[in-house]
Amino acid sequence: MHAGSAVALAAISVWLGMVVAISFIEAPLKFRAPGVTLQVGLGIGRLVFRALNSCELLLAAAVVVAFVVTPPTTGVVVAAAAAGLALLAQILVVRPALSRRTDAVLAGSEDPRSHAHLWYVALEVVKVLTLIVAGVLLVVQ
Repeated sequence: MHAGSAVALAAISVWLGMVVAISFIEAPLKFRAPGVTLQVGLGIGRLVFRALNSCELLLAAAVVVAFVVTPPTTGVVVAAAAAGLALLAQILVVRPALSRRTDAVLAGSEDPRSHAHLWYVALEVVKVLTLIVAGVLLVVQ
């Protein structure tokens, strides 16, 4: 495996691990911890997901640079690009809606639940699947 491909695989693997650990393990469990109120959980979630998305952007940039150094197959590029587009949709479209909803809940709003959270989770699933595909294709190319 070429150096660029190894770096891309490492970045994709770390990115995948972070998404799974934070989105599918930490996020749901934090609300089950003793003493964690909805307000505290939302505040923690806002900080954690902002940090996660920042790390994801750095890892996506590392993948792009690695692809420039060692161009992969089209399938790898498509899968990684799909993960990157899902991330951008989360950051630019869904997270602002989630932030508005969090602000409203923290202010005491009893409005109906937003569908933004479901969109965020759906995009997380897209990222997980496309990152797995990109990683596997990098290994077998």
